[in-house]
Amino acid sequence: MTNHSFLFYWFVLFAVILARYFLIAGGAYLLFYSAVGKFLAKRNLRLKPPMAGSIQTDIKLSVLSAVVFALCAALISKYGIGVTLFYTDLHKYGLWYLGVSFVAVLILQDTYFYFIHRMFHHPLIFKWMHQGHHRSGEPTPWSSFAFDLPEAIIQALFFVGVIFTVPLHLITLVAVLMTMTVWAVLTHLGFEVFPSSSHHHWLGRWFIGPMHHLMHHRKYTVHYGLYFTFWDKLLGTEYPNYEDEFHL
Repeated sequence: MTNHSFLFYWFVLFAVILARYFLIAGGAYLLFYSAVGKFLAKRNLRLKPPMAGSIQTDIKLSVLSAVVFALCAALISKYGIGVTLFYTDLHKYGLWYLGVSFVAVLILQDTYFYFIHRMFHHPLIFKWMHQGHHRSGEPTPWSSFAFDLPEAIIQALFFVGVIFTVPLHLITLVAVLMTMTVWAVLTHLGFEVFPSSSHHHWLGRWFIGPMHHLMHHRKYTVHYGLYFTFWDKLLGTEYPNYEDEFHL
């Protein structure tokens, strides 16, 4: 893993991250805002159509975020193998550990995200830490990776830190990254894809969906989680009566 230059690793990883963004976010946008959106009019959550200028801003910020994430990934690829807990032997911890570590990292990431996200909304730092992500107002899939530079750095540092503290196989790391991307696109979709009954289901009420996160973009002071509603419920940042008032 150390036979190539740092620039080589950065370029390859930047291309992969950017391609992932355009394929998943772009594919979701084309699907819901062109192909099938007219058949899902009743599940459209937006108050107004997306603006081309807002989408362009989101894409520019997402490219910047890809630069940052690729830099962190290149540092790990070039210098971190052997000093981190990253491993490639499937039998080192057993196949069962792949699933356990996957769930553990999602929980850790959701916790990390909740508290830094809530911190980003403090009036003293919001403008230069997180305003870019909210600039579009009503989000689209393109907004899913649109971070200001300081936020992108703090988001990427989670993966640097976790690979030093939790043994992770390449399969697990890729699965977490794909889950993060798909879930972020889902929650910024602008369409409710879950049935209305899911808000009351014992399982569905613990997961964040498009409406749950859209309320964060509209109200700012509620719903800070990434995957789960646990911290919002525990710390009182879930919108009152959300499960009863917001359904389609």
